[in-house]
Amino acid sequence: MELFDSHAHYNDNKFDEDREEVINWVYDSGVTKLINAGYSLESSIYALQIAKKYNWMYTISGISPNDIPDSTGEIEAQLDTLVEFIKKEKDSKKIVAIGEIGLDYYWEKDIAKREIQKNVFIKQIEIANNFNLPIVIHTRDAVMDTLEILKNHQVIKRGVFHCCPLNRELVKEALKLGYYISFAGPITFKNSKNANEIIELVPLDRMLIETDSPYLSPEPNRGKRNDSRNVKFMAEKIASVRQKPVDEIAKITYENACRVFEIE
Repeated sequence: MELFDSHAHYNDNKFDEDREEVINWVYDSGVTKLINAGYSLESSIYALQIAKKYNWMYTISGISPNDIPDSTGEIEAQLDTLVEFIKKEKDSKKIVAIGEIGLDYYWEKDIAKREIQKNVFIKQIEIANNFNLPIVIHTRDAVMDTLEILKNHQVIKRGVFHCCPLNRELVKEALKLGYYISFAGPITFKNSKNANEIIELVPLDRMLIETDSPYLSPEPNRGKRNDSRNVKFMAEKIASVRQKPVDEIAKITYENACRVFEIE
């Protein structure tokens, strides 16, 4: 059984002491495709450096809402640098999406700074369209504004709601707009009220699975550092809810990820 972890962060400092060893364990466990996700300009550059070491690993590049610089000048400078970075690396075919990008109002209560998040999100949608790439969306406590932006600023290649909040209306609207839904550790949590309903709601051909390593470890490893070997627990949870063999769910989500990210 081969698995595709569609979102992990091996550029995170929690892997500094054993990164290469963990990545080798991951591949040996059956995870034969993986997206190493950027979330800032610096982390996007580092994510690509790591991905280039492994022919089965890819990356996404972008500035998340929680990593937007404070000054307008620095925001513009980083976005310009991001464009030049992607342009330079385009031929490597390692950068498969712009992300993770989006809105996060959980940490940001200031209205003016929320407007900045919206503007940076829109500008990165434009970057994705210019490079003919999908986007990977981070949204937290910002459902209505996220959907409004996506409805008013069409993304040519659509993309993925990463670690998608288990919100019925968000998922319904995201599917209508043509996006994929990526399930992470929270679907396995015992206190996750909507997980089964959302898993039933999403068509099999629009599902991805991810770990968001090193965060959000699924049951039975909740509370420990996460890594991509745990992506099997998301496949098992979906298989249980949809009453399918787990290897079938692994195959479907693998093919879905290859399709949305245009990986052969």
